[in-house]
Amino acid sequence: MAVWTDTCLAESGVIVAFSERGGGVSQTPFDSLDLAAHVGDDPDAVDANRTLLLEAIGIPELRRNLVTAEQVHGERITVVTRGDAGAGAFTRGALPISATDALLTDTVGLPLLMLYADCVPVVLVALRPRYAVCVAHAGWRGALNQLPGAAARTLAAHVGCEPSDLRVYVGPHIGCCCYEVGEGILSQFCNTFDTIGAVDGQLDLTAAVRESLTRSGVPRGRIAEVGLCTRDHTDRFFSYRAALVTGRHGALAVITEGE
Repeated sequence: MAVWTDTCLAESGVIVAFSERGGGVSQTPFDSLDLAAHVGDDPDAVDANRTLLLEAIGIPELRRNLVTAEQVHGERITVVTRGDAGAGAFTRGALPISATDALLTDTVGLPLLMLYADCVPVVLVALRPRYAVCVAHAGWRGALNQLPGAAARTLAAHVGCEPSDLRVYVGPHIGCCCYEVGEGILSQFCNTFDTIGAVDGQLDLTAAVRESLTRSGVPRGRIAEVGLCTRDHTDRFFSYRAALVTGRHGALAVITEGE
C-alpha cells in the first residue's frame, strides 16, 4: 500500500493522507484499495479496505469514528462534530454526511475521508490558534465555483486565523495532459481565472485550484502538490476518464492530539 503524507505534520498531531489504489482486497475492476461504497464494489471489501487504510496510517482505533460524505459536485462545506462520528464509516450503518463536498472539523479523533477518481483532493490544515482540518472534493464544477478558496476562508474563520496561516495539500487528480473538455466549459474557466488559457481544449484543474486558493489569501509557498495525473497513472490511481466502472482512492485528514 502506498500513501502520500506529511510526516512532519503528523509529528505535530495532524495526519493527512492521499491513498493510491494498491494494497487492498477488492477485485477487478475495483482492484484493489477501493474506498467507495457507491460504485458497485463488494461492501465487505470496501469496509476491509477502509480498515486497512487506517491501520496503514497508524489510527486503527479510530475506525468507527470515520466520517464520509455524499459528494454531489456542489459547494457545501459541513462542520463535523463529535455527534457525527461514524457517519458513513461502514457500508452498512449510519449514512454519510448528506450532499456536501467539503468536511471540516476541529475535533480530535474524527478522521474525515473524501473519495476521488480524477477530481481534485484538497486538504487544508490550521495549526493556530487551534487545530482544525478540512477535506474538499473539487471536480470541474467545484473548481469553477472556487470551492477550494471558499474552504480556505471558512476554515480560517472557524479557528480565527488568516488564510495565509493555513497549510494546503493538493492530491493526485487528472492533469491538463489528459483532461479534454468542451468549449463551453473551457470558456467559463478562461473567463473566471487569470491562469487558465484555451490550449487545445485541455483544462488545467491544478491551475484553477491553485488560483482559487491564492485568491483566498493562501500563499503559493504553503500549497503542496502531489503533481501526478490519475488518468496517466491508472496502475496507481483510479480514473473515471479511463474506466467508467472503477473504484475510488481517498484523501483523509485527522487531528490525533490537541495543540
